[in-house]
Amino acid sequence: MEAYALTDIGQIRSMNQDYIYSSPEMVGSLPNLFLVADGMGGHKAGDYASRFAVENLVIYINRAGKGSPVMQLKMGIEEVNERLYEESLKREELKGMGCTLVAGVVEDGTLYVANVGDSRLYLIQAGAIRQVTRDHSYVEEMVAMGQMRRGSVDYNSRKNIITRAMGIGRSVEPDFFEVDLEEGDYILLCSDGLSNMVDDDTICSIVTGPGSLKEKASRLIREANRQGGIDNIAVVLVNPLGREAGTC
Repeated sequence: MEAYALTDIGQIRSMNQDYIYSSPEMVGSLPNLFLVADGMGGHKAGDYASRFAVENLVIYINRAGKGSPVMQLKMGIEEVNERLYEESLKREELKGMGCTLVAGVVEDGTLYVANVGDSRLYLIQAGAIRQVTRDHSYVEEMVAMGQMRRGSVDYNSRKNIITRAMGIGRSVEPDFFEVDLEEGDYILLCSDGLSNMVDDDTICSIVTGPGSLKEKASRLIREANRQGGIDNIAVVLVNPLGREAGTC
């Protein structure tokens, strides 16, 4: 397994509120762990929230002992969410803070995924890209109800409104997904600073193109900045089974 993680402030923001974690080695009893969080809130609150969520989930997993990836992620996310919410009640400058979270673990050829919010996990498999996670966002809920068209002007103007986040309430409900992996697959975790700026086909072409994971992650960041870089950008790129995939 190979992995590379990179985050960038972008072209507009004064602070980077994205936070990443990438370990292709064991974390507690899990064989690996990959995380992306995108903070929300006032001055430094979003930065605090994303860092708190990622660092404390890693601490939880390291102390959890045995258990399935889904169970460890579920219990860890619930505990960290409650602690993050309690932190927001203690200090005025942290009031209303929160963050997205997307997590991935690979075990015995299966990818286990958890997400809260609109940070995404993509699978690039057999030359095609697929979003595994479902965005917890106002626009995607409207699309699901048939009341909005994906890609419309209204959609694009409201797609930053999320309907689920870590730390904004005492409880949170993450979604979970399982995917069977094949040789040549890539896994991409990212914040919306990438997915809102770079279309899926371009992401797929970069990931399946030439170069190391570091070079590909850097190209993704550069492309998001070239398209405007209006938000912080986070990328965690994983080659779980080691063989290069074909091009898109």
